Amino acid sequence: MIDRLRPMFLASLVFAVACNGGDGGGGGDDDGVDVDAGNNPPAEGFRIQPSLITIQPGQEVTYCYYTTINIPRTMGVKRWSSTMTPGSHHLILFFQNHGKPDGTVDQSCGGVSGGGITNLPVWSYSASQPVAEMVIPAGIGMQVNQGQQAYVQMHYLNTGDQPIEANVTIDAEAYAAGETFTPAAAFVTYNTNINIPAGGTGMAQGSCTIPAGTKFFTMSTHAHKRATLTRVTDGNTMVFESTNWEHPGGRTWDAAPFYAFSNQLTYRCEYDNRTGPTSGMPVGEGDSAATDEMCMAVGYYFIEGATSARSRFCLNSLLVP
Repeated sequence: MIDRLRPMFLASLVFAVACNGGDGGGGGDDDGVDVDAGNNPPAEGFRIQPSLITIQPGQEVTYCYYTTINIPRTMGVKRWSSTMTPGSHHLILFFQNHGKPDGTVDQSCGGVSGGGITNLPVWSYSASQPVAEMVIPAGIGMQVNQGQQAYVQMHYLNTGDQPIEANVTIDAEAYAAGETFTPAAAFVTYNTNINIPAGGTGMAQGSCTIPAGTKFFTMSTHAHKRATLTRVTDGNTMVFESTNWEHPGGRTWDAAPFYAFSNQLTYRCEYDNRTGPTSGMPVGEGDSAATDEMCMAVGYYFIEGATSARSRFCLNSLLVP
């Protein structure tokens, strides 16, 4: 099963929920990279900022930057924000005990790395706009432990005729010491049963049992360019729907009672492979936006009264323990 989980973590995931302009407050840098004095890191929280990467004309490439988040205590992030220089297509921040030296930049881009089901990367934040943010509802925070290892997946495309120096910056604004918060985490589905015939249409879907007490405050979907519709339902209730595969948007619940599924989350994707470069061949699931497809629902959740939270993953219709 681990081989089938791998593409989800290597893929070009784009989760564009509540993406608006914003910048940080004041504070220190987590890895010593110089920053613009007019855009300082948060006073409470941390910044992740990989070094500049040169992208050659016409080059499309994905890099991963590995680091350790050096913070003085366990923190609850209440606001993520990010900036990307021109040439950046998207970024995704994963938490994982990767064991690589801080500052490593390569194209290995995570994966289970022999850690098995107990060391899967935890998808924590992503953006597809040059300036983006995600504000978590008051009293809820994404828990980040002291010394947490992490990596940033960065996808670049240089459509110009000159090299560009590309970079991303991620700021995490956290609750102050002594402030209480309810821990939150990601809920991610992934479907391996995609089989779109050459010159035809197709669909994929799954239903995932939602643990009792789970409350969502964001929900979105992810698919590639043959997708004409992505949808999340709760029985007969429409939760989220999009016809824009590249920028699906998202639904948010900013205050109590948030959203609780009655029992199961059902996600569905519909595809059209009758035109374009892949129309002469069948298309299955995979991480290539050019030749493969995906079907995912992605949300953030918490459980009232919980003292911790962990990322949950549903493969097809099976909730991974």
